[in-house]
Amino acid sequence: MTVANGRGRLIYGCMGLGGPWDGTSYGASEIDQAAAVIEAAQGIGIELFDHADIYRSGKSEAVFGEVLARSQGLRDKIQLQTKCGIRLGERGLETHYDLSRDAILERVHESLKRLQTDYVDVLLLHRPDPLMDPREVADAVGQLMAEGKVRQLGVSNMSGAQIAFLQDRLEAPIMANQLEMSLLRRGWLESTVLVNHADSLEYSFPHGTLEHCMATGIELQAYGSLAQGRYTGAPSAEHSPAESATADMLEKLAGEKSTTPESVLLGWLMKHPARISPVVGTTNPARIAACADAASVAAGMTRAEWYGLWAAARGNNIP
Repeated sequence: MTVANGRGRLIYGCMGLGGPWDGTSYGASEIDQAAAVIEAAQGIGIELFDHADIYRSGKSEAVFGEVLARSQGLRDKIQLQTKCGIRLGERGLETHYDLSRDAILERVHESLKRLQTDYVDVLLLHRPDPLMDPREVADAVGQLMAEGKVRQLGVSNMSGAQIAFLQDRLEAPIMANQLEMSLLRRGWLESTVLVNHADSLEYSFPHGTLEHCMATGIELQAYGSLAQGRYTGAPSAEHSPAESATADMLEKLAGEKSTTPESVLLGWLMKHPARISPVVGTTNPARIAACADAASVAAGMTRAEWYGLWAAARGNNIP
């Protein structure tokens, strides 16, 4: 299987599976939860399930692997994506990054064991490592691909310049870049219109990243796409005026389109021509189901509706 071409697709993000982030073990309830969300995600056509070696201290992958082990034929019906590169609580450090050759090989092998599978469809390099040697990355990825353990490569939280630098040493094409992107976290979008504008200083998103990914056919995967329910269920007392206005507009558009606010929110992302694929991370099956119409909403959303939601979220008009 290959990363989808054309307009984006929905992805399920598995970070919420497996119980607490601490070292406690998982049990039957966590496995049952994983089975329920996988079923719900498949029910709306999701095929790609996104993991990372650090999620829930490895338990997100482990409970998913338990579901795969007890569900004959499931592995052949889905795609698995995982990440490596972040190390937590090791060598006296709370966090550090490691994209050395040995670390990549070690972490992928551990992920495969937890997932109870022979391969992942996509491996993402989780964060840029300032000590990374692209030749080591190329060596590790080449070995994993030759062994059939990784089929495609992507990155996460990288700028266009960082991707180009890495790609120069790689034989395999970088197929995806996962970034925080939503109607709430709009640095990716604001940076495209605030060139030569004083407000550009408010956004640190590296200008040109979207354009690089679009020009090279790299899929943009948007984590945090539902904005943690900020517009679609979070208590209204926590809302800013702009967030309340945006939530109201989403409700209005959902009613006009006979769908849900979640589908409109994700459809807004998918309307952008940058092949944005929202990562849905809720563990609530009903809320997963509420995302079902996102692609059709994107196809039917007008330019006025798209800009209207953006202006509402900003709290003011674009320059």
